[in-house]
Formats: sequence, structure tokens, C-alpha cells
Amino acid sequence: MTSTGIHVLHSTEHTADAPRIDSQSVAPGDIAVGVVIGRASEYFDFFVYGIASVLVFPALFFPFVDRLHGTLYAFALLALAFVVRPIGTLVGMSVQAKWGRSTKLTAALFLLGSSTVSIALLPSSESSGAWVAIGLLTLCRIGQGLALGASWDGLPSLLALNAPESRRGWYAMLGQLGAPTGFILASGLFAYLWGNLSSEDFLSWGWRFPFYAAFALNVVGLFARLRLVVTHEYERELEAHELDPCDPVELFSQQGHNVLIGAVAALASYALFHLVTVFPLSWVALHASQAIGRFLSVELAGAVLCAIAMPLSGLMADKIGRRRTLGTLAIMIAAFSLVTPWLIGSGPIGQDAFILIGFVLLGLSYGQSAGSVTSNFLPRFRYTGAALTADLAWLLGAAFAPLIALGLSMQFGLLAVSVYMMSGAVGTLLALRVNKSLSAVRD
Repeated sequence: MTSTGIHVLHSTEHTADAPRIDSQSVAPGDIAVGVVIGRASEYFDFFVYGIASVLVFPALFFPFVDRLHGTLYAFALLALAFVVRPIGTLVGMSVQAKWGRSTKLTAALFLLGSSTVSIALLPSSESSGAWVAIGLLTLCRIGQGLALGASWDGLPSLLALNAPESRRGWYAMLGQLGAPTGFILASGLFAYLWGNLSSEDFLSWGWRFPFYAAFALNVVGLFARLRLVVTHEYERELEAHELDPCDPVELFSQQGHNVLIGAVAALASYALFHLVTVFPLSWVALHASQAIGRFLSVELAGAVLCAIAMPLSGLMADKIGRRRTLGTLAIMIAAFSLVTPWLIGSGPIGQDAFILIGFVLLGLSYGQSAGSVTSNFLPRFRYTGAALTADLAWLLGAAFAPLIALGLSMQFGLLAVSVYMMSGAVGTLLALRVNKSLSAVRD
């Protein structure tokens, strides 16, 4: 679920701040492959958990409450991983400083994989007791969050720094393709299991299979990324750009405002992220407004549109600039938020339209949201600053989106979803404005 580190919001990046390297030494395409594979495996883990939070966890882990409250409790655990993610980032930075990048990455992805596959082995509340089952699920979720934070490898930043100046928007987009890829795999697998198993078999053992599959994908992702970070030429380029941990206290004392601006600049996209993936599934499941299997297929189609829209975002950003692209998409998301209550509340046709339009907007905006202002960081702060900016963006924008949207919409109506989405768009526009003003002062 992440991926900041792509710079571009002002043109001073390759002056005194960052030494430019020979583009022939490390091909951006090679870096992009490792980034996409690695991110896809991480997103798959988190989407599997998100879908299971709607279809499985309320019945197995929270059977002592009604379906709505069981889903809300599951969404609270969903958010927990994003709460602990910054801790994982800082712990991972410490491990890297002592034992190296490859050791940190191996340990982080092993923790991510083992935490995910352990969920597949958990007992239900009925067989082990509620406190035991929920406690174990909580530990696994914390493990996922810590691991995701610790798995920051700096490759998106290296990809950005090696990208041709005229194609920075395109290469910024490539690292984000892991999101729709992970969702396509997760939703497709759940749709197949849901459609081909009885309810009893699905809740007994079928839902566990995607968590086993996640471990295999993590192994593939680990080797794809290790192939890059442990080789001499990539280590040399990472060091040349000072893509190593720094003292977080020094970072926040000198450039903490850039962490906050960068996180808020991505809010429109990150708020939309879970509002078109996890939240609509919970709404449909609770209101039985259409068949779950069919709705998962619609979400799968939406994810394909998202993947198609992302390259368009790269072309758009290279033509008009990333700041203008992000601002334009924030305005479009704000407009989309105004019709959201009508679309979701109007039955299957409106819900399908919400998914398909929402995923297109997500692809266009998320394709350029990564590290939108990390060029503001001094080189020695960029590696840690980019990682913590991503952590904060996920925490502020996406972590609590399903919980807040579902809870408030059931209490006050779907207008609450509009307000949440609109707040993200407003946050993005304000952050871009502040960043532009600060850039003018620096220049």
C-alpha cells in the first residue's frame, strides 16, 4: 500500500541539491520493474485484508455483535496497521543503519509475509474465544503495519532521480501501478472463491487461501527488490543520491513542515483510495443491494480502468506539470464527491457507475500523488523524509476512511462520504498552494 519518493513540484531538483548521474548506468525501466512487483505484493496483502474485513471477519471474529458493528470493528483493525506504520519505518531505518539495506528489506518482507499468512491460520472466536481470536488478529495486523513501514527501500526515489527530465510524470506513475495490480489479484481471487464455494466452505477454509497466496507473492516481491538493492551498481547510485537514513529528530526540526505538506498534498487521492475499494463493498454487503460476486467483478473492472488511467496521468503530468495535474484532479474529485450520495444510494446501476468513475479518478490522481513535494527535502533528508511523508499520507487520508465513511453514513446518511472526500480535495489544494508559495520564497 505506498510509494512516495517521486519528486517534481519545482525545477531546482537537479542543481545543488541532488547530483545527477549518468542515465546509462542504471536504466529507469529496470528500477520500475522492481518497484511495481514489490509494491504489487504489498498492496495485495492489504487488499486481501480489506476485502476480508467485509466478507469474513465480522462473522468469524465479531459474531457477538451485529454485522454493522462487526464490520466497523474490522475496519478499526484495518486502520491499526497505518497507525503503527511510522514506527516500523523508524525501526527499519535503525536496522538499515546497523546492518544494511538488504538485511532490513529481508526482515521486513519476512515479517509482512509471516504476519499475513498467520491470519490464514487463526482460529475463529467460536473455537478459541473472542479475546484470543481478536488478540491474535490484532497482532498480525500490527505486524503487517510495522513491516510495511520498514520495507521502504528508496527505489521510487532512485527511479525519480534517474528519470529523464521530460518524462518525470511518466516514471512517477510507474511505481504506482502496483496498487491496481494488487487489487486486481485480490478482488479476482475473492470473486472466484465467493462464486465457486458454498457459504459454509468459504467461511470455513476458502477465505484463507488468499492469505497463503500473499506469502508466495511476497517471496517474488522480495527477490525482485533484492535484485536491485544488493547489487553494486544500485548500492552505488543509492549512496550517490544520499538515499540513506537520517536522524528523524534533525529531519523534523529542520524540514518537518515538508513532511506535513507532502502528506496533505496527497489527501485527495489517498482519501479516495479506500472509498472506492473497501467502503463500497461494505455498503453493498450490509444493504444487500446487489450480489457480492457481481459487485466484486465490477470492482475488478474498475481496477483495470484504474491501471489504464495511470499511464494517462503520466502523459498529462509531463504535458502540463504535476502540480497542475494534482490540482486539477483534486477539483474533479471534489466534483465527484457531490454526486457520490446519489450514485451509491440509487441501486446497482448508480453503484457501478460510482465504482467505475471513482477508479478512473483514482488512477489519474494516485498515479501522480507519490512524493509530490519530496523535492523540497535536502538530499540527506530525502530518504527518511519520503518514507515518513508516505506514512503520514496513508494515516491522514486512507487509514480511517472506511471506518469513518461507514460509521457516519449509517448514522447520518451518505452525505458523510461526500464530506470526507471533499475534505481530502480541499486539503490537497491548500497544500499545493502553500508549497507553491514556499517554492517561490526558496527560489
